Amino acid sequence: MGINTERDIEANLQIGPTDQGMVRLFIEADGVEIPMDFDPDEAREIAEEILSAARSAERRGS
Repeated sequence: MGINTERDIEANLQIGPTDQGMVRLFIEADGVEIPMDFDPDEAREIAEEILSAARSAERRGS
């Protein structure tokens, strides 16, 4: 299993700030809940990685 392996799983993703000053990615799928907390700097790095991946995907799709 890897990043290119397709799965037929529905998941819900929520992103928001916590009351502790962290950024939470909250993933729920098939009754499993995964809260992932990041400090703001880590969250910015993740956001940059997502944007970079989106740009790469756009280039491959063109």
